[in-house]
Amino acid sequence: MSSMKEEALKYHSKGRPGKIAVVSTKPTNTKRDLSLAYSPGVAEPCLAIAERPEDVYAYTAKGNLVAVISNGTAVLGLGDIGPEASKPVMEGKGVLFKIFADIDVFDIEINTKDTEEFIQTVKNIACTFGGINLEDIKAPECFEIERRLKEELDIPIMHDDQHGTAIITGAALLNALELVNKKIEDVKLVYNGAGASAISCAKIMLALGIKKENLVMCDSKGVIRADNPHLDENKKQFATTRDIHTLADAMKGADVFVGLSKADVVSQEMLRSMNKDCVVFALANPNPEISYEDAMASREDIIMCTGRSDHPNQVNNVLGFPYIFRGALDVRATKITEEMKLAAVKALADLAKEPVPEIVLLAYDEKNVTFGRQYIIPKPIDPRLITRVSPAVAKAAMESGVARKPITDWEAYETQLLNRIGKESNFIRALGDKAKQNPKRVVFAEADNFKILKAAQVVKDDGIAIPILLGNRQKIEALIAENQIRLTDVRIIDPMEQEEMRDRFAEVLFQKRQRRGITLHEARKLMRDRHYFAPMMVELGEADAMISGLTKNYPSTIKPALQILGKEESTSVVAGMYIMLSRKGTLFFADCTVNPVPTVDQLVDISVLAHRAVKRFNQNPRMALLSYSNFGSAAGDVPEKMAAVREKLKKEHPGMVVDGEIQANIALNQKLLRENFPFSELVGEPVNTLIFPSLSSGNITYKMVQELGAAEAIGPVLLGLKKSAHVLQLGSSVREIVNMVIIAVVDAQSKS
Repeated sequence: MSSMKEEALKYHSKGRPGKIAVVSTKPTNTKRDLSLAYSPGVAEPCLAIAERPEDVYAYTAKGNLVAVISNGTAVLGLGDIGPEASKPVMEGKGVLFKIFADIDVFDIEINTKDTEEFIQTVKNIACTFGGINLEDIKAPECFEIERRLKEELDIPIMHDDQHGTAIITGAALLNALELVNKKIEDVKLVYNGAGASAISCAKIMLALGIKKENLVMCDSKGVIRADNPHLDENKKQFATTRDIHTLADAMKGADVFVGLSKADVVSQEMLRSMNKDCVVFALANPNPEISYEDAMASREDIIMCTGRSDHPNQVNNVLGFPYIFRGALDVRATKITEEMKLAAVKALADLAKEPVPEIVLLAYDEKNVTFGRQYIIPKPIDPRLITRVSPAVAKAAMESGVARKPITDWEAYETQLLNRIGKESNFIRALGDKAKQNPKRVVFAEADNFKILKAAQVVKDDGIAIPILLGNRQKIEALIAENQIRLTDVRIIDPMEQEEMRDRFAEVLFQKRQRRGITLHEARKLMRDRHYFAPMMVELGEADAMISGLTKNYPSTIKPALQILGKEESTSVVAGMYIMLSRKGTLFFADCTVNPVPTVDQLVDISVLAHRAVKRFNQNPRMALLSYSNFGSAAGDVPEKMAAVREKLKKEHPGMVVDGEIQANIALNQKLLRENFPFSELVGEPVNTLIFPSLSSGNITYKMVQELGAAEAIGPVLLGLKKSAHVLQLGSSVREIVNMVIIAVVDAQSKS
């Protein structure tokens, strides 16, 4: 069994099998709660719904519940593998609905290939759901299934395999044609592929203005021609009367190519035969009809789109289906109309022309991304998608007369949408994408540990970092072999084997610490310790960053890094900052790990270091200096100290948004802050950076918040070191190690 296969199977089976679960949304702690949730209290909403059926939306989860339904006849690239085998994919689709649009999903796999039986089954269960997403059903049956269900049910229904790609491609086409100054009614377009996605794409583009006589479609046998007597109804509508037979013939003089077929069917010669400023959608996955590199090398005037995330202009269905269903559910639409799909097309096209938010720039390691040939559709990570696409779809539903619950306050609706998705996942996703732009060499000081090796495999496979494994070679190699970890081609360094390197490192350490009580003999001895060896690798350019601390206490891990790497010239301290990922956004806590009772000057430096780090993560720091007092409301050493910190910061860094001393609840509650302290410069936008008066207060707070499940902690991120070195929490999980590697790589990028 391959390592990837084993890992995927473990991912889906460990703990509770599968990827989704049902969670109660109401209190269930007391006998009273249970009597309300079930008998006898549950009778009241039942009677209310019986009297007024539409109240099912008021008293149950129906309004936010979508069924993802398949019979497993066309699963991803796997084909007809059956309903049970399709279930992991359907669960995965449910996960995407949830994380991008806060839509709950039941996945349903139907064991039939009979079209009529499938339709009847869906109709019989449809009253449970607010909407239905049909998935991975083969053509041509999928066309009839969707058509009938849309006609016979009164909830939104969409076969995403057909319409998702069509909507995203349509948006990209509008913007591409605008860039090259071509009118859509004049454009000649060629399709390769005649399945569900291709036919739906063609229909969308006809609706956008492409003329039917300018569209040619090819299948595996060549051009679909009107003189072929064996065409089904779906292909017949796109048959051409032109005297052309092959894909190469069709592409001569074409303006647009859309590939929804298979890899390597398009040549550079074919692209060179197209019109000036051609637009190419090579959407076969995982390998497109022509590689991005070959396409871009074929001619300079090409606009290229693929389905891949590692190239510009990714056509990704996740740009569409979560937000389309969100808008449809929120107005309680009876169906998804053509107007609603076109509204999504135009919303996506318009969004690509707006200034790109900082979190997207961070993810793609760009100072600026602007509308142009390399950016004609929004990035999947863009947090604005839900507030652009969903309202556009909702408005189109209202205008086309299918909305049963019209929205009247659009500003409140936008706030509701933002509150649904939270902000915590976008932050780490953006950092991970930034790390991938320029992966760095990260040395793992405790590589003879299974969790470290698994994390090293993840960051290597995902292109986040280039791992270097430090430790006993035999033990590391045995762990890799025993657990089939994909690290056989990764560099392993055993300090015990590296006498010349140890001696060289020891000489440098001696030069640094000879007036701090370390002899050359002691330096040589210390270089046998991986926690000294690793930071010396970073110091001397053998690695760009280091990770340690999984199995050793914090002070004994941070001490070698401080001695070898040293503090930045501009600061008197090194500090530990935790990144807390919460539903309300990303918070930064400092200092939580290094300075027990910092002085005023040290707190000023800690604040400056935190401010700089938060900006490095493309966030605008808004900093609260915490205390048990609000602006002099209580006396004591801590309030006086934090007030002095603010005074000095405002004097030395007048542009910094910082205030205090202030209590944590007031700092984090804009309503309380505005009502009680309207003079504070923290009024207006949420605080995101908290400066604690002591290590104990910061450490207690972050651990309490983490354990109560209010936030996920990443850190501690070491601030103030000259080079990138980061220390794990004792016993960190693989996920937490990976997150710290992402931070270490981004830190190394900034310091290099």
